[in-house]
Amino acid sequence: MQPYRILIIKLGALGDVMLSLPHIKQICAAHPDAAITVLTAPEYAELVSHQPDVTVRAFKRRGFLEMTRLLAWLRRQQFAVVYDLQGSLRSRIMTRVSAAGQRIGRRPGGVYTHAPAATDETLHAFTELNRLLEYAGIERAGPRFSLAAGDAARQAVARWLQEHQALDARLVLMHAGSSERWLSKRWDAAYFLTLAQLLEQRGYAVIWIGGSDEQELIQHLSPEAGLDASGEFDFMELLALGQHASFAVVNDSGPMHVLSAANIPVYAFFGPTDWQRSHALGQQDRVLTHPVPCSPCHLPVCPPERQHRCLDTITPTDVITRLEQDGLL
Repeated sequence: MQPYRILIIKLGALGDVMLSLPHIKQICAAHPDAAITVLTAPEYAELVSHQPDVTVRAFKRRGFLEMTRLLAWLRRQQFAVVYDLQGSLRSRIMTRVSAAGQRIGRRPGGVYTHAPAATDETLHAFTELNRLLEYAGIERAGPRFSLAAGDAARQAVARWLQEHQALDARLVLMHAGSSERWLSKRWDAAYFLTLAQLLEQRGYAVIWIGGSDEQELIQHLSPEAGLDASGEFDFMELLALGQHASFAVVNDSGPMHVLSAANIPVYAFFGPTDWQRSHALGQQDRVLTHPVPCSPCHLPVCPPERQHRCLDTITPTDVITRLEQDGLL
């Protein structure tokens, strides 16, 4: 007898995938006897695979041929239920092509057989996915979520820290970068450097994190303060590194969400995007923001006449004061 087959679609980006992991866990718990496949991007496959008893299908998201192959694969699988946690045009096409008897989406649309009746654009992405679960008769995900890094990731991080004489140090992680498509999310690099120097004076060892595309920025900062770890760690290793740290100070970014799953305090700068919709899970009380009339603007680059006031008005001294108030300094 063919098993009851379920597909969960969550393609990206990194922060969105991290926020969806608790919901994927809830869906799996609600269908203990089903054969569950999660469709995601290759770079997030390892994150998703930590949910036991799921099969992960990686989709490259680029190219007509790749999409054609995926759609043909979807038709062959004969899924009974599809949970579309993405809600994009592409994922709606995938949901429709699957021909599943139940097609559950996060927002109303003709492609779905089940979806919440109304859309609230002010909801946090996590809350929006909880509405989907409720509509499907599944228990809501809780407000906190932690992820185990795994032995290989922990050992790789321990080796790196040992090599840099930081294994027993009081660590602070700092992410001064962001996606190249979202330069407006970046707090001033000179402010980050000043903050790193102030933290070092307080006895902390600062580690700069970021991807390979942020190495030039971090190589500019690290000679003055901190250790350069740009491009050193994958997502699971970054999670393991977070579990060594006392706290993190970051821009609104994918690493913000990964570090939140390490169960440490994560202080994040928000200006061009709406923190009420995008903060890391359980970290809403650690948002660093300065209200101005033009925020959130959702512009990838701040217009010069606005002088990036939403972020540049926040000073390193302001951050130090906040950390003191929270008992971290």
